[in-house]
Amino acid sequence: MSAQQMRSPTAEGVARAAAKIAALLPQTPLIEAEINGTRVWFKAESLQPIGSFKIRGAWHRLSDLSEAERAKGVVGVSSGNHAQGVAWAARKLGIAATIVMPANAPQVKLGATRALGANVVEYDRAGGEDRDVVAQRLVDRSGATLVHAFGDPWVIEGQGSAGLELTAQMVQRGLGGPTRIVCPCGGGGLTAGLSLACPEADIVPVEPEGWDDVRISLERGEIVGVADTSFPTACDALQTPATRPINFAVLHGRVPFGVAVTPAEVRAAQRWAFSNLHLVVEPGGAAALAAALAGKVSLDGRTVIILSGGNTDAAAFAEVISTAD
Repeated sequence: MSAQQMRSPTAEGVARAAAKIAALLPQTPLIEAEINGTRVWFKAESLQPIGSFKIRGAWHRLSDLSEAERAKGVVGVSSGNHAQGVAWAARKLGIAATIVMPANAPQVKLGATRALGANVVEYDRAGGEDRDVVAQRLVDRSGATLVHAFGDPWVIEGQGSAGLELTAQMVQRGLGGPTRIVCPCGGGGLTAGLSLACPEADIVPVEPEGWDDVRISLERGEIVGVADTSFPTACDALQTPATRPINFAVLHGRVPFGVAVTPAEVRAAQRWAFSNLHLVVEPGGAAALAAALAGKVSLDGRTVIILSGGNTDAAAFAEVISTAD
């Protein structure tokens, strides 16, 4: 049985991850703004060194590897943000990294992952090829450690460090902790981590329509996969076919519901973030903001919206912000 299968993520693990990350990285800003007259807060994880919160889980996972495990390297699966997180951490720790990425991932993500020194193995997502099968084949061949993008206890704990960080920032402002955290959701790594980190807050996962399997799974009380993995979406960072038992075990009974957003709502959120926060946010990273702007989640003065990533191709972003729906 692997280490991933032998342990569950814990609040104590989140605290340990947060301490490790605080010693390594500066805090990302917590920005105040208003939506329809209501004050809300934005956690700008798009301003991480790799442009995404994924650096948190990757660092916690890789920095916990033994010397023997480090010598054999790591394998990751990602459309780009987790890929860059693993590649960044691996380079800093001197670990060889191979990342399984979809051939149709944004070029900015493929290029950035390679620039960080990782070996990229492409797979055919559009043709239905299973990235986990490709990754397991590489692990079996090399003995490397699999660093899953969301179904890994260390990764979940690392992502949860964002919750402890934003809570401390709110307390410093005299606000107390968050009442609600609205976050983009793919496989549920960030959602599960925030649930462990902020047990007093409502956690609201937001997914793109057609890929809202976590929302449906929460409603039904069991894991339900995406019905049609060929369904088009610009939110490549949130294209996961199903959550995993390790994530669902944290979410079930703790997170009551999820929200789905449309492509037009996501584009509107990207434009809003650019105009009002002066931030570049990728489609998947704007999903939580999209739900807030569309009135799909309740807002109050202690609601935090996670802007989870900012890695988008320049031409695609220029088209979004220059074209009104």
